[in-house]
Amino acid sequence: MNAILVIAIAATLLTSLLIAVRWGSTVCQGSMPSSLFAFSAILFTSGLDVGLIMFPLTEFPVYAEEAAYQFANPLAIEFGMWGFLVWAFYFLTTFYFCRIEPRLQLFEIPIIKFVNNFVVIATCAFTGFLFLSYLPSYVEGISPIAQYSLVFLVVICAVFSSTDIRYVKVLSIASTWLFFALIAFLWINSKMGLIGFLNSSSNLSEYFGNLHRFLSPLSDYHAFYLFWWFSWSIMIGQFVSRFLSPMKTRSLLAALLIIPSIPIAVWFSVLYYYHTHDVELTKSVNLCLVTVGVIFVINSLDSLIRLYTTNLGITVERLGRRNYVLFNAVALLALILLYRFTPFEIEWVGLVVIGLYGCIYFLLFRRREKLSSVMVADA
Repeated sequence: MNAILVIAIAATLLTSLLIAVRWGSTVCQGSMPSSLFAFSAILFTSGLDVGLIMFPLTEFPVYAEEAAYQFANPLAIEFGMWGFLVWAFYFLTTFYFCRIEPRLQLFEIPIIKFVNNFVVIATCAFTGFLFLSYLPSYVEGISPIAQYSLVFLVVICAVFSSTDIRYVKVLSIASTWLFFALIAFLWINSKMGLIGFLNSSSNLSEYFGNLHRFLSPLSDYHAFYLFWWFSWSIMIGQFVSRFLSPMKTRSLLAALLIIPSIPIAVWFSVLYYYHTHDVELTKSVNLCLVTVGVIFVINSLDSLIRLYTTNLGITVERLGRRNYVLFNAVALLALILLYRFTPFEIEWVGLVVIGLYGCIYFLLFRRREKLSSVMVADA
Protein backbone atom coordinates (compact mmCIF):
# COMPACT_ATOMS: atom_id res chain seq x y z
CA MET A 1 0.00 0.00 0.00
CA ASN A 2 2.86 2.38 0.72
CA ALA A 3 4.14 2.05 -2.86
CA ILE A 4 0.70 3.10 -4.12
CA LEU A 5 0.77 6.01 -1.70
CA VAL A 6 4.18 7.21 -2.91
CA ILE A 7 3.06 7.12 -6.56
CA ALA A 8 -0.16 8.97 -5.69
CA ILE A 9 1.69 11.69 -3.76
CA ALA A 10 4.20 12.18 -6.59
CA ALA A 11 1.42 12.39 -9.20
CA THR A 12 -0.59 14.82 -7.09
CA LEU A 13 2.29 17.18 -6.33
CA LEU A 14 3.65 17.13 -9.88
CA THR A 15 0.19 17.86 -11.27
CA SER A 16 -0.23 20.74 -8.83
CA LEU A 17 3.15 22.15 -9.89
CA LEU A 18 2.25 21.80 -13.59
CA ILE A 19 -1.06 23.61 -13.08
CA ALA A 20 0.57 26.43 -11.13
CA VAL A 21 3.26 26.91 -13.80
CA ARG A 22 1.17 26.41 -16.95
CA TRP A 23 -2.11 28.02 -15.86
CA GLY A 24 -0.88 30.22 -13.03
CA SER A 25 -2.60 33.32 -14.42
CA THR A 26 -5.96 31.63 -14.90
CA VAL A 27 -8.60 33.17 -12.65
CA CYS A 28 -10.60 30.78 -10.47
CA GLN A 29 -13.99 31.72 -9.03
CA GLY A 30 -16.64 29.69 -7.26
CA SER A 31 -20.38 29.71 -7.79
CA MET A 32 -20.92 31.42 -4.39
CA PRO A 33 -17.83 33.63 -4.03
CA SER A 34 -17.01 34.82 -0.53
CA SER A 35 -14.39 37.10 0.96
CA LEU A 36 -10.88 35.69 1.36
CA PHE A 37 -11.35 35.47 5.13
CA ALA A 38 -14.69 33.65 4.80
CA PHE A 39 -13.20 31.27 2.21
CA SER A 40 -10.18 30.63 4.45
CA ALA A 41 -12.43 30.03 7.47
CA ILE A 42 -14.60 27.55 5.55
CA LEU A 43 -11.51 25.82 4.19
CA PHE A 44 -9.83 25.66 7.59
CA THR A 45 -12.80 24.40 9.57
CA SER A 46 -14.11 22.06 6.88
CA GLY A 47 -10.70 20.69 5.94
CA LEU A 48 -9.66 19.93 9.52
CA ASP A 49 -11.40 18.15 12.34
CA VAL A 50 -11.15 17.29 16.01
CA GLY A 51 -7.74 15.67 15.49
CA LEU A 52 -6.16 19.11 15.19
CA ILE A 53 -7.28 19.86 18.75
CA MET A 54 -6.86 16.47 20.40
CA PHE A 55 -3.98 14.69 18.68
CA PRO A 56 -0.82 16.79 19.22
CA LEU A 57 -0.38 16.44 22.99
CA THR A 58 -0.73 12.65 22.71
CA GLU A 59 1.56 12.44 19.66
CA PHE A 60 4.52 14.59 20.77
CA PRO A 61 5.81 11.86 23.15
CA VAL A 62 5.52 9.25 20.37
CA TYR A 63 7.52 11.33 17.90
CA ALA A 64 10.17 11.92 20.57
CA GLU A 65 10.60 8.19 21.15
CA GLU A 66 10.22 6.34 17.83
CA ALA A 67 13.25 5.93 15.58
CA ALA A 68 11.42 6.87 12.36
CA TYR A 69 11.03 10.48 13.52
CA GLN A 70 14.46 11.20 15.01
CA PHE A 71 15.60 13.38 12.09
CA ALA A 72 13.55 16.29 13.49
CA ASN A 73 11.93 17.45 16.73
CA PRO A 74 8.34 16.41 17.59
CA LEU A 75 6.88 19.83 16.71
CA ALA A 76 8.36 19.69 13.20
CA ILE A 77 7.01 16.15 12.74
CA GLU A 78 3.55 17.12 13.97
CA PHE A 79 3.47 20.12 11.63
CA GLY A 80 4.50 17.82 8.78
CA MET A 81 1.46 15.67 9.46
CA TRP A 82 -0.95 18.63 9.26
CA GLY A 83 0.61 21.64 7.57
CA PHE A 84 1.92 23.19 4.37
CA LEU A 85 2.74 20.53 1.77
CA VAL A 86 -0.30 18.30 2.35
CA TRP A 87 -2.58 21.24 1.51
CA ALA A 88 -1.43 20.87 -2.09
CA PHE A 89 -3.92 17.98 -2.25
CA TYR A 90 -6.71 20.49 -1.63
CA PHE A 91 -5.28 22.89 -4.22
CA LEU A 92 -5.47 20.25 -6.93
CA THR A 93 -9.08 19.33 -6.22
CA THR A 94 -10.21 22.92 -5.65
CA PHE A 95 -8.76 23.90 -9.04
CA TYR A 96 -10.34 20.86 -10.70
CA PHE A 97 -13.82 21.47 -9.34
CA CYS A 98 -13.60 25.18 -10.06
CA ARG A 99 -12.25 25.07 -13.63
CA ILE A 100 -12.57 21.57 -15.12
CA GLU A 101 -15.48 19.66 -13.60
CA PRO A 102 -18.14 22.25 -14.59
CA ARG A 103 -17.10 21.70 -18.23
CA LEU A 104 -16.37 17.94 -18.33
CA GLN A 105 -18.85 16.70 -15.69
CA LEU A 106 -16.82 13.56 -14.94
CA PHE A 107 -18.28 13.27 -11.45
CA GLU A 108 -21.74 12.93 -12.98
CA ILE A 109 -20.75 9.55 -14.45
CA PRO A 110 -22.86 7.11 -12.33
CA ILE A 111 -20.08 4.87 -11.00
CA ILE A 112 -17.82 7.84 -10.18
CA LYS A 113 -20.73 9.65 -8.55
CA PHE A 114 -21.48 6.57 -6.45
CA VAL A 115 -17.86 6.11 -5.31
CA ASN A 116 -17.49 9.82 -4.61
CA ASN A 117 -20.52 9.88 -2.33
CA PHE A 118 -19.41 6.69 -0.59
CA VAL A 119 -16.10 8.39 0.19
CA VAL A 120 -17.80 11.53 1.50
CA ILE A 121 -20.14 9.60 3.78
CA ALA A 122 -17.43 7.21 5.04
CA THR A 123 -15.02 10.05 5.82
CA CYS A 124 -17.79 12.02 7.47
CA ALA A 125 -18.47 9.10 9.80
CA PHE A 126 -14.75 8.70 10.55
CA THR A 127 -14.70 12.25 11.92
CA GLY A 128 -17.43 11.29 14.38
CA PHE A 129 -15.57 8.09 15.26
CA LEU A 130 -12.38 10.00 16.08
CA PHE A 131 -14.29 12.30 18.39
CA LEU A 132 -15.87 9.32 20.12
CA SER A 133 -12.51 7.58 20.51
CA TYR A 134 -10.58 10.53 21.94
CA LEU A 135 -13.17 11.83 24.38
CA PRO A 136 -11.92 9.70 27.32
CA SER A 137 -8.44 11.23 26.90
CA TYR A 138 -9.79 14.73 27.56
CA VAL A 139 -12.83 14.13 29.75
CA GLU A 140 -11.57 12.06 32.62
CA GLY A 141 -14.01 9.46 33.87
CA ILE A 142 -16.61 10.03 31.15
CA SER A 143 -18.99 7.08 30.98
CA PRO A 144 -19.75 5.20 27.74
CA ILE A 145 -23.34 6.46 27.89
CA ALA A 146 -22.12 10.06 28.14
CA GLN A 147 -19.68 9.47 25.27
CA TYR A 148 -22.34 8.19 22.90
CA SER A 149 -24.84 10.82 24.02
CA LEU A 150 -22.40 13.64 23.29
CA VAL A 151 -21.57 12.18 19.88
CA PHE A 152 -25.28 11.88 19.13
CA LEU A 153 -25.81 15.53 20.10
CA VAL A 154 -22.89 16.62 17.90
CA VAL A 155 -24.25 14.69 14.92
CA ILE A 156 -27.71 16.20 15.38
CA CYS A 157 -26.24 19.71 15.54
CA ALA A 158 -24.13 19.08 12.43
CA VAL A 159 -27.07 17.74 10.45
CA PHE A 160 -29.21 20.70 11.49
CA SER A 161 -26.43 23.13 10.54
CA SER A 162 -26.22 21.50 7.10
CA THR A 163 -29.87 22.34 6.38
CA ASP A 164 -28.89 25.88 5.31
CA ILE A 165 -25.62 26.96 3.72
CA ARG A 166 -25.78 30.18 5.73
CA TYR A 167 -25.44 28.19 8.95
CA VAL A 168 -22.33 26.46 7.57
CA LYS A 169 -20.68 29.77 6.67
CA VAL A 170 -21.55 31.52 9.94
CA LEU A 171 -20.41 28.56 12.04
CA SER A 172 -17.13 28.33 10.09
CA ILE A 173 -16.29 31.99 10.66
CA ALA A 174 -17.38 31.92 14.31
CA SER A 175 -15.39 28.78 15.10
CA THR A 176 -12.29 30.22 13.41
CA TRP A 177 -12.41 33.18 15.81
CA LEU A 178 -13.08 30.78 18.68
CA PHE A 179 -9.99 28.80 17.69
CA PHE A 180 -7.92 31.98 17.79
CA ALA A 181 -9.36 32.69 21.23
CA LEU A 182 -8.39 29.17 22.36
CA ILE A 183 -4.80 29.77 21.22
CA ALA A 184 -4.70 33.05 23.15
CA PHE A 185 -6.16 31.41 26.27
CA LEU A 186 -3.63 28.56 26.28
CA TRP A 187 -0.78 30.99 25.59
CA ILE A 188 -1.76 33.17 28.57
CA ASN A 189 -2.41 30.14 30.79
CA SER A 190 1.05 28.70 30.05
CA LYS A 191 2.83 31.96 31.00
CA MET A 192 5.22 31.31 28.11
CA GLY A 193 5.35 34.95 27.04
CA LEU A 194 6.63 36.08 23.67
CA ILE A 195 10.14 34.67 24.17
CA GLY A 196 8.78 31.26 25.14
CA PHE A 197 6.54 31.21 22.09
CA LEU A 198 9.36 32.23 19.75
CA ASN A 199 11.68 29.59 21.21
CA SER A 200 8.98 26.94 20.78
CA SER A 201 8.01 27.96 17.25
CA SER A 202 11.65 28.07 16.12
CA ASN A 203 11.54 24.27 16.15
CA LEU A 204 9.36 24.43 13.03
CA SER A 205 12.44 25.23 10.93
CA GLU A 206 13.38 21.54 11.05
CA TYR A 207 10.24 20.73 9.06
CA PHE A 208 11.25 22.94 6.15
CA GLY A 209 14.82 21.67 6.33
CA ASN A 210 13.52 18.11 5.98
CA LEU A 211 10.60 18.79 3.65
CA HIS A 212 11.69 16.08 1.20
CA ARG A 213 11.32 13.40 3.88
CA PHE A 214 7.58 13.99 4.06
CA LEU A 215 7.06 13.09 0.39
CA SER A 216 6.80 9.40 1.31
CA PRO A 217 5.53 7.61 4.42
CA LEU A 218 7.90 7.84 7.37
CA SER A 219 6.03 5.05 9.17
CA ASP A 220 2.71 3.23 9.12
CA TYR A 221 1.28 6.03 11.25
CA HIS A 222 2.42 8.67 8.77
CA ALA A 223 0.86 6.54 6.03
CA PHE A 224 -2.40 6.63 8.00
CA TYR A 225 -2.25 10.43 7.96
CA LEU A 226 -1.56 10.54 4.22
CA PHE A 227 -4.41 8.16 3.41
CA TRP A 228 -6.58 10.31 5.67
CA TRP A 229 -5.62 13.47 3.72
CA PHE A 230 -6.38 11.71 0.46
CA SER A 231 -9.79 10.64 1.75
CA TRP A 232 -10.61 14.30 2.50
CA SER A 233 -9.11 15.83 -0.62
CA ILE A 234 -11.74 15.29 -3.29
CA MET A 235 -14.72 16.22 -1.16
CA ILE A 236 -13.07 19.31 0.33
CA GLY A 237 -12.22 20.51 -3.17
CA GLN A 238 -15.84 20.01 -4.20
CA PHE A 239 -17.15 21.97 -1.24
CA VAL A 240 -14.76 24.90 -0.81
CA SER A 241 -14.41 25.62 -4.54
CA ARG A 242 -17.95 27.02 -4.39
CA PHE A 243 -16.87 29.84 -2.07
CA LEU A 244 -13.72 30.88 -3.90
CA SER A 245 -13.54 34.59 -4.69
CA PRO A 246 -11.82 35.58 -7.97
CA MET A 247 -8.19 34.57 -7.61
CA LYS A 248 -5.34 33.59 -9.92
CA THR A 249 -4.33 29.94 -9.82
CA ARG A 250 -0.85 30.61 -8.44
CA SER A 251 -2.39 32.81 -5.74
CA LEU A 252 -4.79 30.00 -4.88
CA LEU A 253 -1.87 27.59 -4.45
CA ALA A 254 -0.02 30.06 -2.24
CA ALA A 255 -3.16 30.73 -0.20
CA LEU A 256 -3.84 27.03 0.41
CA LEU A 257 -0.26 26.28 1.37
CA ILE A 258 0.29 29.28 3.61
CA ILE A 259 -2.98 30.58 5.11
CA PRO A 260 -4.09 27.39 6.94
CA SER A 261 -0.50 26.60 7.92
CA ILE A 262 -0.09 29.80 9.96
CA PRO A 263 -2.74 29.08 12.64
CA ILE A 264 -1.69 25.41 12.66
CA ALA A 265 1.93 26.42 13.29
CA VAL A 266 0.95 28.85 16.06
CA TRP A 267 -1.38 26.32 17.70
CA PHE A 268 1.17 23.50 17.64
CA SER A 269 3.91 25.81 18.96
CA VAL A 270 1.77 26.68 21.97
CA LEU A 271 0.94 23.02 22.60
CA TYR A 272 4.61 22.05 22.20
CA TYR A 273 5.50 24.46 24.98
CA TYR A 274 2.98 22.63 27.18
CA HIS A 275 4.69 19.36 26.25
CA THR A 276 8.30 20.46 26.75
CA HIS A 277 7.65 22.38 29.98
CA ASP A 278 5.17 19.89 31.51
CA VAL A 279 2.49 22.57 31.88
CA GLU A 280 -0.52 21.03 33.59
CA LEU A 281 -3.76 20.74 31.67
CA THR A 282 -6.27 22.05 34.18
CA LYS A 283 -9.95 21.23 34.08
CA SER A 284 -10.70 24.62 32.55
CA VAL A 285 -8.12 24.04 29.79
CA ASN A 286 -9.50 20.58 29.08
CA LEU A 287 -13.02 22.01 28.97
CA CYS A 288 -11.91 24.60 26.42
CA LEU A 289 -10.18 21.94 24.31
CA VAL A 290 -13.26 19.73 24.30
CA THR A 291 -15.59 22.65 23.54
CA VAL A 292 -13.59 23.80 20.53
CA GLY A 293 -13.12 20.17 19.50
CA VAL A 294 -16.89 19.70 19.52
CA ILE A 295 -17.39 22.77 17.34
CA PHE A 296 -14.70 21.60 14.92
CA VAL A 297 -16.45 18.25 14.61
CA ILE A 298 -19.75 19.99 13.87
CA ASN A 299 -18.00 22.18 11.29
CA SER A 300 -16.39 19.22 9.58
CA LEU A 301 -19.56 17.19 9.55
CA ASP A 302 -22.00 19.87 8.40
CA SER A 303 -19.99 20.69 5.26
CA LEU A 304 -19.65 17.02 4.33
CA ILE A 305 -23.32 16.33 5.03
CA ARG A 306 -24.26 19.32 2.91
CA LEU A 307 -22.09 17.95 0.11
CA TYR A 308 -23.34 14.36 -0.05
CA THR A 309 -27.01 15.26 0.51
CA THR A 310 -26.84 17.73 -2.38
CA ASN A 311 -25.08 15.17 -4.58
CA LEU A 312 -27.63 12.47 -3.77
CA GLY A 313 -30.68 14.73 -3.88
CA ILE A 314 -31.70 13.97 -0.29
CA THR A 315 -32.19 17.62 0.52
CA VAL A 316 -34.33 19.48 3.04
CA GLU A 317 -36.61 20.61 0.22
CA ARG A 318 -37.22 17.02 -0.80
CA LEU A 319 -37.50 15.31 2.59
CA GLY A 320 -38.62 18.12 4.89
CA ARG A 321 -36.45 19.34 7.76
CA ARG A 322 -37.52 16.74 10.34
CA ASN A 323 -37.09 13.73 8.05
CA TYR A 324 -33.82 15.15 6.71
CA VAL A 325 -32.36 15.50 10.21
CA LEU A 326 -33.56 12.08 11.39
CA PHE A 327 -32.42 10.22 8.27
CA ASN A 328 -28.92 11.68 8.22
CA ALA A 329 -28.42 11.44 11.97
CA VAL A 330 -29.36 7.75 12.06
CA ALA A 331 -27.24 6.98 8.99
CA LEU A 332 -24.16 8.72 10.38
CA LEU A 333 -24.47 7.19 13.82
CA ALA A 334 -24.73 3.73 12.23
CA LEU A 335 -21.54 4.36 10.24
CA ILE A 336 -19.71 5.67 13.31
CA LEU A 337 -20.56 2.40 15.04
CA LEU A 338 -19.26 0.56 11.96
CA TYR A 339 -15.83 2.09 12.56
CA ARG A 340 -16.14 1.37 16.27
CA PHE A 341 -17.08 -2.30 16.11
CA THR A 342 -15.68 -3.60 12.79
CA PRO A 343 -12.19 -3.65 11.20
CA PHE A 344 -13.25 -0.91 8.75
CA GLU A 345 -10.46 1.69 8.48
CA ILE A 346 -9.95 5.13 6.96
CA GLU A 347 -6.94 3.79 5.04
CA TRP A 348 -9.35 1.79 2.89
CA VAL A 349 -11.26 4.95 2.08
CA GLY A 350 -8.02 6.73 1.18
CA LEU A 351 -7.11 3.84 -1.11
CA VAL A 352 -10.49 4.14 -2.83
CA VAL A 353 -9.85 7.87 -3.33
CA ILE A 354 -6.46 7.16 -4.90
CA GLY A 355 -8.23 4.74 -7.24
CA LEU A 356 -10.73 7.50 -8.01
CA TYR A 357 -7.85 9.84 -8.80
CA GLY A 358 -6.53 7.22 -11.21
CA CYS A 359 -9.90 6.98 -12.94
CA ILE A 360 -10.11 10.77 -13.32
CA TYR A 361 -6.58 10.95 -14.73
CA PHE A 362 -7.48 8.19 -17.21
CA LEU A 363 -10.71 9.90 -18.26
CA LEU A 364 -8.92 13.22 -18.65
CA PHE A 365 -6.40 11.49 -20.90
CA ARG A 366 -9.22 9.93 -22.92
CA ARG A 367 -10.83 13.36 -23.26
CA ARG A 368 -7.58 15.25 -23.64
CA GLU A 369 -8.73 17.13 -26.74
CA LYS A 370 -11.74 18.55 -24.94
CA LEU A 371 -9.61 19.19 -21.85
CA SER A 372 -7.05 20.97 -24.00
CA SER A 373 -9.70 23.23 -25.51
CA VAL A 374 -11.00 24.06 -22.02
CA MET A 375 -7.55 24.85 -20.64
CA VAL A 376 -6.59 26.89 -23.71
CA ALA A 377 -9.77 28.92 -23.34
CA ASP A 378 -8.95 29.46 -19.65
CA ALA A 379 -5.32 30.39 -20.18
